[in-house]
Amino acid sequence: MTIAIIAEDFAGMRAQAAGLAERAGQAWTFHPVTRRGIWRHVPARYCPWPLASMAPFDIPAETRLLLSVGGTGGVAGAALARRLGLPIVQIQNPRMALGRFDMVVANHHDGVEGPNIVLSRNAMHGVTQDKLLAARDVWCARLRKPGRRLIVVLIGGANGRFVFGVPEARALGDGLVRMARESGAAIAVTPSRRTDSQALAALRACLVDCDASVWDGTGENPYLGMLGCADLIVVTMDSVSMVSEAVATRAPVQVVALPGRSRRISDFIGTLIEAGRVRPFTGHWSDWSVTPLDDTTIAAGELRRRLGDRL
Repeated sequence: MTIAIIAEDFAGMRAQAAGLAERAGQAWTFHPVTRRGIWRHVPARYCPWPLASMAPFDIPAETRLLLSVGGTGGVAGAALARRLGLPIVQIQNPRMALGRFDMVVANHHDGVEGPNIVLSRNAMHGVTQDKLLAARDVWCARLRKPGRRLIVVLIGGANGRFVFGVPEARALGDGLVRMARESGAAIAVTPSRRTDSQALAALRACLVDCDASVWDGTGENPYLGMLGCADLIVVTMDSVSMVSEAVATRAPVQVVALPGRSRRISDFIGTLIEAGRVRPFTGHWSDWSVTPLDDTTIAAGELRRRLGDRL
C-alpha cells in the first residue's frame, strides 16, 4: 500500500479519498481520526498537541503519501506528515495554514487559491464511466421496465445545515408522482444513512400508487446500478458527494432545494447550474443535453504530476 487516508470515519469523506487514490492508480489504507477525552468538544485546529488528543494511528511502513480529508483530518494528517516525514495531500479546505500541505484539492466555492491548490467543480469520488457501464449491465434487467424511462432519486437527510423531514418528503413525493404520471416513467429511490425513517415512510406513502421501488437497505446495494441505469436523476441538495456522483453520469440531474442555508453548498450548486449540468427540481420531466462532469481525474493527474516521484 502506498497511500494512507486520514479522516473522520464518515462515508462521504472515505469515498472522496478512496476515489482520488484509485484514480491516481494507488492502493490505500484507511485510518480513522478518533478524538479522545475533553478534546472531542474542541475543534481540532485549536488543540496544541493534536496527535495527543487522538487515538494512535498505525500507519503501514510502506506508506509513501498521506491523504487527509476535512478539517479534523487535515489537522491530524499535517501533524502525522511532520512526524513521519511524508508528503501530504489534503481534500477540502482544511481551514488552517495551507502551506502545511504539499497539495490541497479544494472546490471553487471554498474560495482558496495558491500554488499548491488544485480546484475542482465537484467532490472527489470513484464513480467512473467503466464502473457505471458494468453496473448498468448487472442492474438493467432489475431496475428498468421495457419501454419505460427511469427516474432515479437519491435522498439525503438533515445535516445541521439543511432539513429533510416529513413535510419535505411529502413535497418531494408529490412532485415525483406528478413527474412519473406526466412522463410514464418508473421511479427508483435510494435513501442514505442520514435519511429520517419517518420522512422515508412519508415518501413511500406518496409513491404507493406509482410504479416505484424504494431500497430498504438490505441485500446488494443498487446505488451504482441506479446511477448507470437512470434516464433522469433527482437528488437532494444536502450532500455535495451525492450531487457530484450524479453529475458524473450521462443523465440530466435535478436538484431538490431544502429548507436551510449553506453558502458553500449553494455556491457549489450554482456552479453546476452555470455549467448547464443541473437544474432545480420542479416536479416535471425535463430533457436537456448533458455530458458527464467530473474533475476527479484532473485532480488525480495533478497528484501524480506533482508527487509521483515520491510514491
